Formats: sequence, structure tokens, C-alpha cells
Amino acid sequence: MRVGIVGLSQVGKTTIFSLLTGMEVDLFSEEHEKGIAKVHDPRVDVLAKMFEPKKVTYATLEFYDTPALKINDKKERMAVFSALQLAESLMIVVRAFENDAVSYPEVEKPVEQLKATLDEFLFRDLDVVTSRIERLENAKRKLEMKEEIELKLLKRLEEALGNEQLLSKIELTDEEKKMLGGFSLATLKPIAVVVNVDEEQFSNKDYETKAEIVELCKKNDFAYVELCGKLEMELNSLSEEERMELLKDLGTEETGIQRLSRALYNQFGLISFFTVGKDEVRAWTLKKGSTALDAAGTIHTDLARGFIKAEIIKYDDLIRLGSEKAVKDAGLMLLVGKDHVIEDGDVINIRFNV
Repeated sequence: MRVGIVGLSQVGKTTIFSLLTGMEVDLFSEEHEKGIAKVHDPRVDVLAKMFEPKKVTYATLEFYDTPALKINDKKERMAVFSALQLAESLMIVVRAFENDAVSYPEVEKPVEQLKATLDEFLFRDLDVVTSRIERLENAKRKLEMKEEIELKLLKRLEEALGNEQLLSKIELTDEEKKMLGGFSLATLKPIAVVVNVDEEQFSNKDYETKAEIVELCKKNDFAYVELCGKLEMELNSLSEEERMELLKDLGTEETGIQRLSRALYNQFGLISFFTVGKDEVRAWTLKKGSTALDAAGTIHTDLARGFIKAEIIKYDDLIRLGSEKAVKDAGLMLLVGKDHVIEDGDVINIRFNV
């Protein structure tokens, strides 16, 4: 899953990108960066203790950082969204932290930052949709049936966007979504909102306009995460033992970055399945609703090409009974065909012949 990070100036999005990916980034760069982040999953750690493999591999998300979004600047908006063409989902960073040494965005209140960013999404999508409508309506030939259907759909979207409605709230068929795939419409993508708070706000679990942001996120089905960028940087510089001690003092067992990666994973409709053994314990990523054949292809194309059956053990059964053999002896291992739908936490072994 490719995630685009978007935000106004001085909100801390590049700091969060660096914390997620471990990449050092020039804060004054006008270029977008790409990096990979691990998705923290405690189940991987449990499986690693059980199998003691030579290698442990977590699921990952791919992140794109972009230049700051500037309000009502069409040229800058086009540059940002051009960098996000490949992003399948978006993460909006909003600043709540108070620090007079760091200049504030064009709008200061957190909820107004979020609304301003969403407005830029709406303006951008409206530009794309109206441009395509004009090309179709001004075509110097009779439109094909497929184009007529597309035009009708686009006019429906144009009306919604003109009424400041996000396209993700419109009911679309799978065929219509496929038709719109090439437009990379921002408001059609899954969205997560990350509020960058300071240490006092993090401790108090409150900041200005929090209730309004939470309500806006619920209304639009956005994921919502609070994160203290400054604290995360401090945690990042500590040893594992020191980090765990500080987290304990804060009343939590995981860092904000770990919470964020998992929240994004869930928001974007992803699940994990596992392969286990002495060589490697690994978490793999699938979209919800994917099949055993999809899982096989995710591991290796040869496994999909020569797919025979998939052996599936439920994670909870494996942990409860203590070994793969015990699960099989209890009659709890499933032997399934290529159309079987994989569930989050399935431990899978593919039988194949190439």
C-alpha cells in the first residue's frame, strides 16, 4: 500500500515521515521523498519467539512525503498532487503543538487546517473532473457508449464536489470505481488524519478544537491518530530498554509511530497473513477479501502458477496449542482451494507444483 503524506507548512509531516521510515530528510527540500515503514504487529514477535527463525520480516507500508500544500495556490496544488499520483491512500498531518520558535501554518487552529486541506483536495478533484467533462463535451466526434457512461458519471461527481462532498461518501459500483481509476481522485482515496501534538497536549489528551476534528473524522470515516513528534524523536534516540521504561512511565506499551502504522494498515483495508518456519517468520500484506490464490501470488508468482491447495492454521489456535503439529492433531488445520478468502492472522503454507 502506497501512502501519500499531505499537510500545510510547518505541521511536522516531514518529521513524521522520517520517524516512520527511518530516513533523514532535508526539511527545506521542495522534492517529494519515498520510504518504507514497518507495520508493528505483536503477533510477529510472538511467532518469532515460538519458531526462533534466522530472519524476522514485518509487513510494510510505502510512504510518499510531499512539499507543503499552500492554500489557494493552484500551481502548488498541482505539484503536490502530481507527486501523489501513485499514492493509493492519503495521510493528512495537522499541527496542534504550540511552539513560537516554529512559524505557524497559514491557518492556526487545527480544525481549520484540516478543513483547508480537505478544500484543496476538493478543488483538485473538481479541476480534474471538469477538465475531463469539457474534453468529452467538446469532442469533434460522436462519443462511444463507454464515453457517454463516463460523462454521466463525471457530471454526478462534479455536482457532489460542487456541494463540497467527498467522493468517498458517494455510492459507486466496482465498475464505476474502475472507470475512475486513472484520475487518482484525492477524495475517493482512504484518508487518515494525524494530529501532531506537544508533550503537554499528549499528557492531557486534549488540544484546541479536538472535539471538532474527531467529529469531522467520524463523519467522513477517516482514521484518527494523535502523535507527539517531539516525544517520538526522543524515543527514537533511546536504547530498547530505555524506550520501554519511558513508554511504561507514559502508560503505554508502544510508540505513537507503531500505533500510527497499525491504524493506517486497518484504515486502508489491509490484513496480514503469516508464513512461519526456522528460516523466516514473515507477515505479508493482503487487501481484505483476497483469496488463497492471491496470498500464494503475494509470496511468489510460482506458488500461484502451480497452486494446488493451501494449508491454513488460525493464529489463535497456534498460540493456544503451541505447535503446528498440535493444531493438525486437533483437526483444526484447514485445507482449502484457491477461492478461499483469507482472514487476518491466518498462518499459511502453500502446496504447489511447478
